[in-house]
Amino acid sequence: LYRYLIKSSYRYPLAYNNHKEIGSMYLVTGALFSVLGTIMSSMIRIELYNSGSRIICAETISTYNVIITIHGLAMIFMFLMPALYGGYGNFFLPIYIGASEVVFPRINAVSYLLLPLGSVIVIHSITSEYGSGMGWTMYPPLSTSLMTLNTESTDWIIVGLGILGISSLISSINFIGTCLFLGYSSGSRLSILYIWSILCTAIMLIITLPILTGALVMLLLDLHINTEFYDSMYSGDSVLFQHLFWFFGHPEVYILILPGFGVISQTLSSYTIRIVFGGQAMIIAMGCISILGSLVWAHHMMTVGLEVDTRAYFSAMTIMIAIPTGTKIFNWLGTYMASDYTTRNIDFWAALSFIILFCLGGTTGVVMGNAAMDIALHDTYYIVAHFHFVLSLGAVISTICGFIFYAKDMFGDTKHLFHFTTATTPILGLWLLIFLNSIMLIFIPMHILGFNVMPRRIPDYPDYISYINTMCSIGSISTIIVLLAMLY
Repeated sequence: LYRYLIKSSYRYPLAYNNHKEIGSMYLVTGALFSVLGTIMSSMIRIELYNSGSRIICAETISTYNVIITIHGLAMIFMFLMPALYGGYGNFFLPIYIGASEVVFPRINAVSYLLLPLGSVIVIHSITSEYGSGMGWTMYPPLSTSLMTLNTESTDWIIVGLGILGISSLISSINFIGTCLFLGYSSGSRLSILYIWSILCTAIMLIITLPILTGALVMLLLDLHINTEFYDSMYSGDSVLFQHLFWFFGHPEVYILILPGFGVISQTLSSYTIRIVFGGQAMIIAMGCISILGSLVWAHHMMTVGLEVDTRAYFSAMTIMIAIPTGTKIFNWLGTYMASDYTTRNIDFWAALSFIILFCLGGTTGVVMGNAAMDIALHDTYYIVAHFHFVLSLGAVISTICGFIFYAKDMFGDTKHLFHFTTATTPILGLWLLIFLNSIMLIFIPMHILGFNVMPRRIPDYPDYISYINTMCSIGSISTIIVLLAMLY
């Protein structure tokens, strides 16, 4: 029956709205847009390979920032969210809770179809005159200035992000409804951490996405009907946009990584042949991360003139997130130490690599929790290195780890997949080792660039830090080669 449905879906796309088909298409779509984001990041690193103007003319710095803008939006909204949240979530959430389908199958199909539509509209902004080099954060007055930007390309990005937001909102309502109305309430199913990770992510999206949508609508009104919400010359407040954006933007980081937590938990649980150590504490930790992650948005805004008490509050709340995160790390390690040596394969080592590298990324985040350190290093490459450690070394590796772990369940135990996912394949182990080293070669030197106060979004720098940037660019080229080898 399943083969018949798949064959029929080629003739009549989405005719059956099967959650497995939609999950697979989310993954394929995310993989396609990841190619775009990776190409953009390669262009950035080629430009920064050495000091001086290389592939981008120094007079057109906005072109460089257009590349950075599309890279950030593509990786976050078109790759990681569709793949980790929409892909694995649609495919496996109904299976884990014992349901035959999501609660609203046709609406689920609509949420998928909105994804390529919104993504293409965002990408179309590149072709609109000069593009929009405002960064993925879209701060005014940069996004509202008619002198530095083309408002048409900004409009495309706002509309595209609005459509992608509606897609994520529909998926979140679907997932919550599926968990509430279609699942069994047996204790064994409630202990599955993947279910809780998707549930926490869906709740955070429903709470924070309307705030982002409101901020973008106000930005659109500022651009076209002179409402002056964000113009301080006319009693507006440009910092207001930062508050609204980061109230979504900081939980967004946890929206990206929480499904990865679920994938890693399932991987470790499977290969150690036991439930994750401290399962209830892990569920509580995910809830605490969701709550605290939604209360620390202004630690991205330490340089806007916050008073001392406010900075102290946001610093304290930021460092408090280390408590539930540390709980998860120690529980994963406890599960790992209880494992049988004979059951370990390449995906197991990918999960362990995620734990170690995410721990490093979180440690650099605790450093930034200190308001004085944040002000000193704000908008330098230290910040870039920190969040890429969490996302490139966290969310991306958990996506790849999930693909290796779930491949047989998703696509059948074919001969090629068997060779790709077995423990005895030394090529895959070598691939993982080179891949991890390549990514670390990109982002570990970036911390040093941050301490040398190299600013973000500027395509040139003093000669004395050329060798560090060269190392980062070599790591980027190596990563591309390794990814192409994996695809082959």
